[in-house]
Amino acid sequence: MSATTRPAAVAGLFYPADAALLAGQVQALLEGVQTTEEMRAPKALIVPHAGYVYSGAIAASAYARLRSLRGKVRRVVLLGPVHRVPVRGLAVPSVQAFASPLGEVPLDITALAALADLLQVVAENRCHAQEHSLEVHLPFLQSALGEFQLVPLAVGDASAAQVAEVLERLWGGEETLIVVSSDLSHYLPYAIAQQLDAATAQAVLDMRTVSHEQACGATPVNGLLLAARHRGLQAELLDLRNSGDTAGDKSRVVGYAAFAFYEDENHDR
Repeated sequence: MSATTRPAAVAGLFYPADAALLAGQVQALLEGVQTTEEMRAPKALIVPHAGYVYSGAIAASAYARLRSLRGKVRRVVLLGPVHRVPVRGLAVPSVQAFASPLGEVPLDITALAALADLLQVVAENRCHAQEHSLEVHLPFLQSALGEFQLVPLAVGDASAAQVAEVLERLWGGEETLIVVSSDLSHYLPYAIAQQLDAATAQAVLDMRTVSHEQACGATPVNGLLLAARHRGLQAELLDLRNSGDTAGDKSRVVGYAAFAFYEDENHDR
């Protein structure tokens, strides 16, 4: 693999490294979601980023909503929190593509260049090299959308306004989908996590700010909520569970939720 491509870092850990096995697992997760032809196409999603055994079904509840957008969405703006390498601002990589076992996803170099004048956007490959919060979404996006270009943003120390400014720059039309990667509470007892995550979900639906104790991706989540308020989007909760419901014990759980955001065609921008 060339130096212009970021290789998959967590294949075989968070999801299967074998392409056929991975494609089958993702397809099964997507087909397990009940959808109808009348469902609206989302402009933005909030999706969890744990291993598929833990949060794959929750993520699928969001990605199944993209079926009507296959061939229409040509660009995915993907934001997730940094877990390994801290950074001030939003980090963009200098590679040409991100790889997954299902193939390479080209980056939207023109869109990335359009962010170059923003002071909160920095070029930093180290943030991306081992970061799972973006990578785990690629197989779902590849399965749901087919071909598209990616704008990957690893979000560190930034304000909601700084994130929203980047989103506004990249908002586009129906060709652009925004995906924010975030889990909810971490390592709480099952019942306590349920209460906290329910409150967090309601805050997102109300377009209210969430804390880092409520969501590890609070910074990009809050940036999306700020932009969504400004543009009159409507939020829908698609799934809300935790690792105690899926594949873990209930003594220390991690919370997961999936949300879709829809544009109001009549909203006066």
